[in-house]
Amino acid sequence: MINLIGEYECKLDAKGRIMLPSGLKKQMPEGSEGKYVINRGFEKCLILYPENIWNKISEEINRLNPYVKKNRDFIRYFYRGATELQLDGAGRLLFPRALLEYADADKDLVLFAHGDRIEVWNKKLYDELLHVASDDFSSLAEEVMGPLGNQEKAQGDVP
Repeated sequence: MINLIGEYECKLDAKGRIMLPSGLKKQMPEGSEGKYVINRGFEKCLILYPENIWNKISEEINRLNPYVKKNRDFIRYFYRGATELQLDGAGRLLFPRALLEYADADKDLVLFAHGDRIEVWNKKLYDELLHVASDDFSSLAEEVMGPLGNQEKAQGDVP
């Protein structure tokens, strides 16, 4: 299982390429051979997947019943813009112009690695998104993570 971690600031060059940070390259699973898939994120960002992770996600999505309209709508939106990428000889990835426009990507980017994916953000949008007062984050943490603590206590785990 892959568990990517870290925040990396990057520069997008005039051709739409980034240099993949060495800290991320080191975390990539064996056999990934510099192959990725990039796609639209749920927010105004892009998601970069190692190819083997993308293949697993695709398998899950392909199990959806295509006779259900909501499933078809989701499938179309999810795959819209998905593009295979390969690191070039200099360790760069060339992002499709249409996806860069979708994410309002300009010269300054943030790569936010978590779990099995890397979110690619316009630095300004990312900073605005995460400009949350500590009290707001505390409330969000309680709302999102609080029920998990209750489940453990209900199962007899140590408080």
